[in-house]
Amino acid sequence: MTQTVADIQKRLRSADEEEFAVLERSLIADTRKGVQQALKSARHRLDEEKAERDRVCGLFSFERSLIDGACAVGLDEVGRGPLAGPLTVAAVVFDDSVTYLEGLNDSKQVPEAKRASIAQEIKKVARAWAVYSIEPASIDDHGMAACLRKAFSEVVKQIEAQGIIPERILLDGNPLHFDSRETNIVKGDAKCASIAAASLIAKTTRDAMMVEYDKEYPGYDFASSKGYGSAAHRKAIEEKGLTPIHRKSFCTNFMQERLF
Repeated sequence: MTQTVADIQKRLRSADEEEFAVLERSLIADTRKGVQQALKSARHRLDEEKAERDRVCGLFSFERSLIDGACAVGLDEVGRGPLAGPLTVAAVVFDDSVTYLEGLNDSKQVPEAKRASIAQEIKKVARAWAVYSIEPASIDDHGMAACLRKAFSEVVKQIEAQGIIPERILLDGNPLHFDSRETNIVKGDAKCASIAAASLIAKTTRDAMMVEYDKEYPGYDFASSKGYGSAAHRKAIEEKGLTPIHRKSFCTNFMQERLF
């Protein structure tokens, strides 16, 4: 009995490469438009899935080629630019046995709805991970560059306290000169697995903190803006003044005498 177009479409939507190859051969002479379109869609889906697997595997292979067998920790930060909230840094160490982690990417490239689950998977499979935050008052007192160096130093200490002494410290962006083991990779969060993983842990940790701050200081759009200068956030500053989690040095255009 001839399969219906709907049945064929259903099978193709879930087919892996092996099953697709069998279906493609058996359906090559099927002239029904719906069947041929389903074959085309399935081929496109499988090509995209392969490209994504290759991209993620490339993060691990690039990093392994860079460190040449050394023990390495990847670091990344989130929260350099917001008007409110902490600077948060994370560190991740992967074993050589980890060669793939679905969805791993620079946190800015991962849909918000998927970040938390990927971050949890990172924590499960990583050899070690750590996170450290610098509060707004320290950023005001010491400046961003000094706070970045302190945060990165502290998070590496946390890794070392877990019994892992990295030979290489992989860092996204420009040199900070906080450690002699520092290796800088331009756009490292899109190239190195451990840096991408650190970016996701830092992002999800800080975002969760800002959601909690939104409950403590309602009306500042913290849950949505995460402390960045959204229109609603700026308006709240103008109308209500600054909260204790605002970076006063970042808010000079919005400063008012009335503080919480």
